[in-house]
Order: sequence, then structure tokens, then C-alpha cells
Amino acid sequence: MVPARRILPLAALLVSACGSSKPPEVAKAEGRDMQFARPSMQPPVFLDPQRKEKLAAAFPAIERYVADEVSRRGLPGVAVGIVIDGELVYAKGFGVADVATKAPVDKDSVFRIASVTKSFTAMTILQLRDEGKLSLDDPAARYVPELAGLRYPTRDAAPITLRQLLGHGAGFPEDNPWGDRQLGISEAEFSKMMREGFPFSTSPGSTFEYSNTGFAILGRVITNVSGIDYADSLRTRILSPLGMNRTVLDERMVEKKHLARGYRKEGDTLVPEVNLPHGAYGAMGGLYSSVADMAKYVAYHLAAWPPRDEREAGPVRRSTLREMHEIGRSTGLWASPGLGDEPPSVRATGYTFGLGTFETCEFSRGVSHTGGLPGYGSVIQFLPDHGVGVIAMSNLTYAPMWRIAREALRRLHETGALVPRAFVPSEALVRAKEATSRLVAKWSDAEANAIFADSIYLDKPRERWAADVGKLRAAHGACREEGTFEAENALRGTFRLECEKGWIGVSFTLAPTSPPRIQFLDFRSVLPPPSALASGGDKLVRLVNRWDDAAAAELFDASVDLGRMKASLASLKEIRGACRIGDVIGGDGATRAGFRLSCERYPVAVEITRKAGAEKIDGARFFPVPGEAARCAQ
Repeated sequence: MVPARRILPLAALLVSACGSSKPPEVAKAEGRDMQFARPSMQPPVFLDPQRKEKLAAAFPAIERYVADEVSRRGLPGVAVGIVIDGELVYAKGFGVADVATKAPVDKDSVFRIASVTKSFTAMTILQLRDEGKLSLDDPAARYVPELAGLRYPTRDAAPITLRQLLGHGAGFPEDNPWGDRQLGISEAEFSKMMREGFPFSTSPGSTFEYSNTGFAILGRVITNVSGIDYADSLRTRILSPLGMNRTVLDERMVEKKHLARGYRKEGDTLVPEVNLPHGAYGAMGGLYSSVADMAKYVAYHLAAWPPRDEREAGPVRRSTLREMHEIGRSTGLWASPGLGDEPPSVRATGYTFGLGTFETCEFSRGVSHTGGLPGYGSVIQFLPDHGVGVIAMSNLTYAPMWRIAREALRRLHETGALVPRAFVPSEALVRAKEATSRLVAKWSDAEANAIFADSIYLDKPRERWAADVGKLRAAHGACREEGTFEAENALRGTFRLECEKGWIGVSFTLAPTSPPRIQFLDFRSVLPPPSALASGGDKLVRLVNRWDDAAAAELFDASVDLGRMKASLASLKEIRGACRIGDVIGGDGATRAGFRLSCERYPVAVEITRKAGAEKIDGARFFPVPGEAARCAQ
């Protein structure tokens, strides 16, 4: 589960949070026509100092899983790497790099990474864009004249752009595995192919259709715009600056002792594959690399996050890398009911610039690309907000390395330490929080006028605000800040006031004004449940875990349909597993009470109700835990 917000200890993060309400200073950027606020936005941070050690606890289970995959699938060799915060913290070889010599796989074994190459091609295009040498929305034919004679499929089609080629949106047909076999064709043959034209499976810009040919065209764009061959441009612009000295496009440049030889299966026999040469299609999948080198590449991508003031380093800007991690074009929504020991899951996928993107119930931002060619299978998968990445390579044709990456992330997640960075509240957010706390303690029109945006009183008159806050004070008594802050971003947050009676949850969002003022403010009143509701919550959870007709009749009012309630609780247990009751998270202190339930698979909230003065409950409603929305898993 991934909380929508992370709890921040104020003492640790808000040392200099107080100040005047004047707009922030502005600094002129060097070399760019931009200005920046002073103090600038603080980057999100990891809160757990033991995070790396906790994640490392998953390594033995990951190792056992990979060893089992190698044995069960008959893979000749596999190399796996895990990157955390820019460091290759786990690297392990399984099986052999060469069946004949029995040379073992290690972190320096060089495999062909196939379509993972596409992200390097995309990065080179973006570097040329940043240098002002091309625009992503330019027609591709501007840089590749052979495309000028393309015959488009519909009269309303616009010319294919570089952006469409980068995101597989040009309308060319999906060309696996045909495209793999074109890897070594000459530039002259490719020019002839382009002049003869390509058939279209869809009109340009209308949908996603994976195209190796599109990336071969981008390789030609790089050659024509940079003025040097694609391979040399890639080496000088990307690979050398990143120190990826074992990453090459030609097998002859790989030291023989490090080459993982590719194989295919014929029955139970491993047969050597002949590696396809580098040619005009190399930009779509020709690179060879090792776990050690790819760890540098994954670390470089992870280093683009979070946005910050730190000096830039590397071949492209951090903002350019972050562009590569955004969802550019949707590619699907995939759901699984859960099979075997796998829980139910949903996965939304997309593709941007040479990289796939994904969102799951556990992770809000993931980036990935697989690779497959005769003799090889590979994957990189990383979580920018979590600072973690996985690399896996095999020397078997189209080996499904994505399974290893998925399982590695699942095992890391099970440690409880694979959590995203927490946002640090801005000074404006902290000032608004402190002023809101003072308003709850004692309403002041002057204080409210100073922190509220003009829309607040248009939505609800000042008199009603003052009256509602007065009712809260009367119901709860004196309150104090709990000392934690849940920041969704620099200008939106939630905090909690502990009171003599129960507590008050406060949520607010600041408006785009200078200085920022509160445009949305909400109070959630939670009063302690009476004994009948408190015990009713315990009894309800026992029924979730094991239904009992007599206990249900004793708990529920006669108006409740017990058959329907039994079915509802059985469904909850099937999805969530066994549960136990937790904190009080809602209630009016008389007829309603809400509880957080900790379950085997994701938490859930329940609100139970009774008629005034009654002992039995007449309703139970389950819903996502406020402030802990676990996305689709809820």
C-alpha cells in the first residue's frame, strides 16, 4: 500500500518554517531567462534512516526466486542488479555465460540488452532537442528526406513527427519479431526501404503501436542532425559521459572473457545463436551491456528525482530525464484477479520517450523497458519516487526477465521499507497551519482575513465559519497540535489536533496567490465512541474473521438483513484476509463510530451506526481509510 501522503515530523523538517508573509525573493537564473524563488522549494526526503538495511532483508528471498527461475526455465545464465539511491547494492550472477566453457555469469558479464537500447536513442534525441538542433514536433521528413514520399493512410493525417516516433505513435505496424531480424541491414538498404514507403496499421497519432522501424528512423535522425554516425554520437554524447565503458554496439568490441553468449532452446537443448550485426536498425535494439554498466544508467535516471537546486550533472538535464518518466501515451489497463500466491492487481501502462511507464496499486510512478532478441532477454525497471531500480539480463532468446524485476520489487515492497519520499511543507503551508490552529483555539476575523483567499467567504459566509469553529471548540474542548504534518505537496496538507474529547483532522489547500492563501479548508470532527459502539466494532471484526449466526443476531438490530451482511463480510475477508480493529478514525460520540481495520491485504475503514440510545447497531459501511488511499487496492 502506498499512502497518498507521508507523515512528517515537524521538529525534524520545519526548522525555519516561520517567517513573514511577504512574497519570496527571486533570483535571476544564470544562462537562462528564468527566475527562481528564494528560499526555493525543499525537495522531498526519505524519512527512515534504516531504509537501505530493511530493503536488503529482501535480497535472500530474491536470490532464491531467481535461482528457481533459472532452474525451472532452463536458462543458461542470468545477471541481476538492484540499485538503491544511486548505488549498486546487490549484484549476482546465476548460471553460465558460456555453456561450453562453463564461465560463470557476474556483474561484468555483457549481454545484448535489445530494446532497452531505445531509451538511449531517445535520450540522444532529447539532448539534441535541448541543444536547439531539432524540435520534437517537427516532421520527421525534415531530417530524413527519404520519408518525404510516404503515402499516408487517411486524408486527414498530419505528417509524422519525432514525438510520435519516440512514443510509438507514428502508425507503423507492430514489427516484432520481423524488426529484430533487420538489425544488421545497411544504411543503403534502409534508405531504399524508406523511399519505397511503409504500410500503416493506424493513422499517425491515433494510437500506440510498437515500432522498431520508428526507432531505426530516429537513429538516422541522430546521424543527420549530429553530423556523425549514430554509434559514435551515442558513445560520445551518452555512454562515455556516464562511464559506461563496456556498453557497445558491436560484439567485436566486447572482451571475450566477459561476453555472455546467446542461446535458444530446441527441446531441452541449448543451441548457440549467431549474434546479429549492428546495422541501420541498431538504434532500436543493438546495444550490449553489463549489470555494472546498466546500474550507472539506472542510477542516472533515479538521480533526476526529486527536483532540486543541486548543480546538474550528466549528458542531459534532470528535467529532460523526468520528461522520459512521464506517461506520454496510454498503452493499456491490465487487471488480474489473483492467481496462486499472487494477490489481485491492476496495472496501468504507458509509453513516453523510449521508456514504458506504469502505475500499480503499490506504486504511483514506475518506469520500465524490456528487451528481447535472438539469444537474449533483458529488463530495467525503476521507481523514481522510491529511489530503487532493478536490472535483469539473460542469454536465452526472449527470456522473460520482466518476471524477475516484478518479483524483486514485490519482495522489496514486502519489507515495508519501499516507500516514497515525503514532501516537505513550504513555509507558506506551515504559516497557514499555525494560523488555522489559532483559529480553532480562538476565532479572529483579522487572522482569518489574513490567511483566507477571497473564495473562502464566497463559498461560506464568515459568520458560518466562525459558528462552525465555535461548535468544534464546544464539542472537543481545548486542543493542541499533535506534532505531525501530512504534506501531499508543498501547498496542500493535513494535520491533526488532539483535544480533550477526541481529535480534529484539518485539511487545507493553498491558492495560487502571492503570498499563497487558504482556498480550501475542512475540519473532520472525531469524538470518542460510546461503549456500545466501541464494543460493536470489536464484535463486527470478529464476524469478519469468522461468521457466527448467534453473535450476529446479538450485534445487529432487527432491521439489518443478516443474510446480506454475512455475504458482505465474507466478500471483505476474501479480498482483505483476516482483520483486526485499530484506531478510531471517525464518529460523533453518540450514533456513529469509524474504525481503521488492519487486514492481511491492505487496510480498510468501517463506520458503524446505531439509533440514539440503542444498544444494537443498525448499519456497517466499509470504505478506504481517509488519508491512506491505497489507489486501486482499496
